[in-house]
Amino acid sequence: MKPTLLILAAGMGSRYGGLKQLDAMGPSGEVVLDYSVFDAIRAGFGKVVFVIRRDFEELFRTQIGSKYAGRIEVEYAFQDINDLPSGFTVPEGRTKPWGTAHALLSAEKVVNEPFLMINADDFYGQDAYKKIAADLVQPRPQDGKSHWSMVGFYLKNTLSDHGSVSRGVCTCDSHGMLSTVLEMTKIFKCDTGAENREVEGAYVPLTGEEVVSMNFFGFTPDIFAHLRAAFTAFLKERGHEQKSECYVPAQVDALIAAGKADVRVLETTGKWFGVTYPEDKAEVVASIRALVDAGEYPQSLWG
Repeated sequence: MKPTLLILAAGMGSRYGGLKQLDAMGPSGEVVLDYSVFDAIRAGFGKVVFVIRRDFEELFRTQIGSKYAGRIEVEYAFQDINDLPSGFTVPEGRTKPWGTAHALLSAEKVVNEPFLMINADDFYGQDAYKKIAADLVQPRPQDGKSHWSMVGFYLKNTLSDHGSVSRGVCTCDSHGMLSTVLEMTKIFKCDTGAENREVEGAYVPLTGEEVVSMNFFGFTPDIFAHLRAAFTAFLKERGHEQKSECYVPAQVDALIAAGKADVRVLETTGKWFGVTYPEDKAEVVASIRALVDAGEYPQSLWG
């Protein structure tokens, strides 16, 4: 069975302003996720699932999904802030989505095979897709534990010159297995590497050599049962808040700590890049242009 590519594309783009998933970056008008789908197809993936919102479904299907007809099977799942477990309601005034764990849960009914979860607006490079595709088709031990994987990137290669970024900072054991993921939500580039400025007066220094999660996880469908339980627990504790979010990396970290899952960290020779702020766009366009000129991608992906 071929693995599936699951793309989280429902984000509101609060910092960038607008539907950044639909912003042309390639030399022939390609958007970043076009390169993700292209890389997935040549790595052997058999289906792509887009997690989007109903309010831009028509625009997304027309501008994005239609391009892949006849190239790879396409399905859609819809993240809805009101889609909550029985007994829970959205607090009055809340408009912010519930986070990546909730987005992933919205795809449970259309994903029945090993899959790669990625962000729609991140460029990961073809090597990352090859590595994770090879891992996803390997048989997993039937030992009552979940066995997943991820591709990690060096923090220094994922920072923005134009503001803070949110990253899952990872530690690994001597066997290349993920030990912990610590979500840091205000990492700034600085002269000494980077620092996390979440807590005023208690900045956390970082070297830039740390391995970070960029939401490039290889999962099996058993992740959904874990996330349903975790999301319910999250709502009980923080569901009354206006901007709380339930992140996939944080839940993976908790499952590792509980002995319920392990995650193999795969190395990549590729460089991540993405658009967090409008000023990042020029660098992404130039980076893609350089890869096209080097022959890693055609001038037109779908031409």
